[in-house]
Amino acid sequence: MLWYIVVGVVIVAVVAGVAMLVRPKNDPVDSFRRQIDALSPEARKPTIDQVRDAAEDSGDNGPDDS
Repeated sequence: MLWYIVVGVVIVAVVAGVAMLVRPKNDPVDSFRRQIDALSPEARKPTIDQVRDAAEDSGDNGPDDS
């Protein structure tokens, strides 16, 4: 009976370890995009304008302009 419990604990530990290794890393850009997408158009306008101004200041046209 103890043998089943030990095997069960080992299996759970292996699954948890693999899940931690396979889990995608947090990408700050993806996180920002998800947060912006959750906002209404009126709420996101100041942030979008601020990003555009920063892109213009750096000379970058942004991802929309190829």
